[in-house]
Amino acid sequence: MKFPVFDLHCDTALALMGDRDTPAQSLYQNHGHIDLERAAKLPGYCQCFACFTTTLTEESPEVIFQKELQAIRRELQKNDQCIRQAFSAADIQKNYENGIMSAVLTIEGPAGFGFDPEKLQSLYEMGFRITTLGWNEKNPLTGSHVTGGGLTDWGREYVKEAQRLGMLIDVSHISDEGFWDIMDITQAPVIATHSNSRTVYDVSRNLTDDMFLAICKTGGVAGFNQFASFIGEDPDLNTVCRHFLHFMELDPSGKHIALGGDLDGCDVLSSGFSGIQDYPVMASKLLEHGLSEDIVQNIYWNNAMGVMESCCM
Repeated sequence: MKFPVFDLHCDTALALMGDRDTPAQSLYQNHGHIDLERAAKLPGYCQCFACFTTTLTEESPEVIFQKELQAIRRELQKNDQCIRQAFSAADIQKNYENGIMSAVLTIEGPAGFGFDPEKLQSLYEMGFRITTLGWNEKNPLTGSHVTGGGLTDWGREYVKEAQRLGMLIDVSHISDEGFWDIMDITQAPVIATHSNSRTVYDVSRNLTDDMFLAICKTGGVAGFNQFASFIGEDPDLNTVCRHFLHFMELDPSGKHIALGGDLDGCDVLSSGFSGIQDYPVMASKLLEHGLSEDIVQNIYWNNAMGVMESCCM
């Protein structure tokens, strides 16, 4: 395959961390959806690693957040001959040109630092470049796609501070009301790192056509989620392609569609896709469905790079 892979979201950090029942995994080689041994066979690779925290976990969100961050740093240090943390689009490009994979830190749920906008400065300095406002529960910033409810005043402050720093706002998991509240105040591209088309498959975690078009207008992207529950009933790669083709109907340029697999955060994937190694198979299927090589190149790499360049210099 000729297409490098830029994936905007995974939950691999949780597996790397391990817990009382499961030992910590190696990023280089494991039995999950993502490891470097498989990723090294791609012609290029940038992975956004989410630090996931929620008030629903047994340990405090603050403890989980720190454990995930330590796990990612541990594995990047152990494997620095093939993957390095990237702080900007320029870092990603330099790594790519030198045959090095890139890791970008992201936030999935700010519970790990008390939802505090004042903590974003130090997190940005650590390298965090994307943040959601929550997960599936209602929190001090906003409601979720499960609970409903829009942004609070604190949520608006959070969005403004993140964008001031150059951190991308991620609307995956947010409520419909919260989504439109963000669109009313955004001063930068908005992204949905791991959300599909609600028209193709009607679940609340997916984007309506109006939402996708609003993201396009900001210059943002929607990253395709490989979780079967957001794709369709018993989905295969043809079902996957229907989401891309529908987004292409709305955005014929193909410049606002990307990848955000939610890998290592999925219970079930579509038939024909079992991990990072199958992105080439999906690319071939998209070509079979009539997408050009240029469009697939944009979806797989250029579009995510473009939004990073616009915000995360």
